[in-house]
Amino acid sequence: LALLESIKQPQAIDLLIVVGDGLSSLAVERHVAPLLSELQKILPTDWVLSPIVIASQARVAIGDEIGEVFGARMLVMLIGERPGLSSPDSLGVYLTYAPKLGYNDANRNCISNVRPEGLNYPAAAKKLLWLAREAMRIKVSGVALKDESDVAEISELVQQSIK
Repeated sequence: LALLESIKQPQAIDLLIVVGDGLSSLAVERHVAPLLSELQKILPTDWVLSPIVIASQARVAIGDEIGEVFGARMLVMLIGERPGLSSPDSLGVYLTYAPKLGYNDANRNCISNVRPEGLNYPAAAKKLLWLAREAMRIKVSGVALKDESDVAEISELVQQSIK
């Protein structure tokens, strides 16, 4: 924690990304860079980002403590998961508004199975950005934030077809 305190930025951070190997370092190796590349294309330019934090032997909850140290408005934890034998390289994305030590899964939104054979990178990045914007708007994440990103996308397509 002392190291994190020493690199903490003086300005408020809108989005902090933590990468953890979790149960699958293979997932991190294969999927983090392509997902971040897609996310970078669509992130609002006025958001203040912190340097990416890499945590080894990580579990999801470590992100909350790191986010609290940095004072981040929003935390994104990218972590390797193994949901089944057929997908040993699945990447999980956990989003937490105003992260702090002691939070549990009810405080987080999860986007799972990020990989080409599951939820592809552009779709995962769009879903993540939608959830992050909504969390910042209503100032909450987790069970209080319902993922309606698909509903918003369908509404947009309907509006375009009417024009």
